[in-house]
Amino acid sequence: MLARKYKNFLGAWFFKYRGGIWTLFFVGVFFLAHPGISSFLWGIPFVFLGQALRFWAAGSISRYRGESVQAEQLVTWGPFGWIRNPLYLGNGLIGLGWTLMARNAFILVLYGLVFLCLYPGIIIPHEERFLQDLFGTAYLRYKEKTPPLFPRRLFQKEDFRGPFNVEILWKSERHSLYVTVLGTLLFLGKALNG
Repeated sequence: MLARKYKNFLGAWFFKYRGGIWTLFFVGVFFLAHPGISSFLWGIPFVFLGQALRFWAAGSISRYRGESVQAEQLVTWGPFGWIRNPLYLGNGLIGLGWTLMARNAFILVLYGLVFLCLYPGIIIPHEERFLQDLFGTAYLRYKEKTPPLFPRRLFQKEDFRGPFNVEILWKSERHSLYVTVLGTLLFLGKALNG
């Protein structure tokens, strides 16, 4: 009982501050980075792909994502029909892009450790406990057929069926987009001046 309470507290804390944690990580990466034009060009496709995946995922959910885990319905369409955590995979791709731009092997290893500890280690299990409590067997069936972060197959037609809300996308993603664009421009500036 105490262990579950601690896991819930830890998961809720990391979930609430997940954006700030990534921002601090970016600052550290940026100051240790030695980007060049070629490393910037290696990283930029991952940043674009990650942000595009985040847009698709944010527009597929039915409510604004906040500081605590919430859900009005179990979303199983759009990128959620492909993987259970497309927003986190999007973050991972953006982070990988910035890490490649940084041109520093230590940062790449550190990034992998932070990503794996933060998402599969803490945040995803926290969300899954919430979703399983809320949706029960429907969530367990979804979890059984849909991997958490890395797809087992390419997209299929049925993955795309479901509502998409641009208003929720913009409300949920505009701050993430600003950070992604600013961070990428800072790397470009450092690459051009380095």
